[in-house]
Amino acid sequence: MKLTTLAGTALLTSLIGVTASQADEMVISSWLPPSHIMNEIIWPEFISRVETATEGRVTASVEYQLASPPAQADLVEDGGADAAWIFHGYNPGRFVTTKLIEIPGLEGDSAAASAAHWRAHTEYMAAANEHDGVVPVAMMVHAPGMLHLSQEITSLDDAEGLKIRSGGGVMGDVLAGLNMAGVQVSAPKVYETVSNGVADGTFFPGDTISILRLTEVLPYSYGVEGGFYRGSFSIVLSEEFLDSIGEDDAKAIQAALGEDFSAFAGAAWDEGHQRGITAQQSTGTVVELSGDAAAAFTKLVPSIQQTVLGEVNAKGVDAEAALELIRATMAEYSGK
Repeated sequence: MKLTTLAGTALLTSLIGVTASQADEMVISSWLPPSHIMNEIIWPEFISRVETATEGRVTASVEYQLASPPAQADLVEDGGADAAWIFHGYNPGRFVTTKLIEIPGLEGDSAAASAAHWRAHTEYMAAANEHDGVVPVAMMVHAPGMLHLSQEITSLDDAEGLKIRSGGGVMGDVLAGLNMAGVQVSAPKVYETVSNGVADGTFFPGDTISILRLTEVLPYSYGVEGGFYRGSFSIVLSEEFLDSIGEDDAKAIQAALGEDFSAFAGAAWDEGHQRGITAQQSTGTVVELSGDAAAAFTKLVPSIQQTVLGEVNAKGVDAEAALELIRATMAEYSGK
C-alpha cells in the first residue's frame, strides 16, 4: 500500500512537472522601479487574471529595462516582450485619440476615467488603428497631474518661463499654454534632469514623485481642481504571442481584462497618488491653487479641450460622441 502511494505521488509529481514545463510564459516589460504602483499592484493582478483565465496554461513574469519607455510599443511589436505598458504621450503623432481622456475638466476618479477610457477606445478610438501591431487589453489613466517645483510660487503666473519636464500629450499642451519652457525626457530621467538644473520641475501624479525620490529635489507640489491633465496609458500584448497560445486562451485572457481590469488599474493609480502626496507632505509642501492663483489655467482649459477635439476629429473619430461617452461612463462609475 505504501509503495502504491509513493508510486502515485511520483506519478502526480511527474505530471505536474510536465504541465508546468508546457505552460506558455508571457514576458512582461516594465520600466519604472519594482516599488512603483504598476509593479506592486497592477502587474500582479494582471498575472493572476491571466493564469486564472487560462487555468495555468499561461504564466507571466515581469522584466525590467528591456527598452526605453518610449520604445515599449515597438518592443512588443518586434517580439522583444510579450506584454508592456505604454505612456501614449511618449509617442507624439502616433497616439492622438488617447489625448481625449487626458483633457482637464473631466469629473471622477481614476477608476472611472480608466473604465471610460477603455469603453471609448473600443467604441470609437480603435477605428483610428493607433495601436497597430499590438493588442490593447486595458486602458488606464493616472491620478490628476500636479506641478512639482524646486521653488515656491504663489500663483501660476510665477511659473511663466520655468523649465518644466514634459512627457507629451495634453501635459505638453498645458505647459505651452502656461508659457513654460518644455524639457522632454522620460520619467526615469527626471531626477537627474532636475538635480542638474536642466529643469525647474515636472508634471506628475503624486506616486511617481515619491517612487523616483523627486521629493528630495522638488519640495513644492501644486494642484488645481480636477488636475492639470490625466496621463493616458495602455497595456498591450503581442499579436504573435496571442496567436501562439491558441484562440481559446487568447480570448480568455482578453475577456479577463478589458474594462473591469482598466477600472482596477485606475484605482491602484489613485492609491499610489495618495501615498505620494502623503510622502510629500511629510517633508515638503502641497498646495491646491484656486481663484486668481489658478486663473491662468482656468482660462486655458476651454481652448485645450477644443484643440484636442479637433485633433481627434482629424483622425476620423467622432470626438464629440466619444467625449460624451467618456463623461457618461465616468458619471456611471461615480454613481451620479
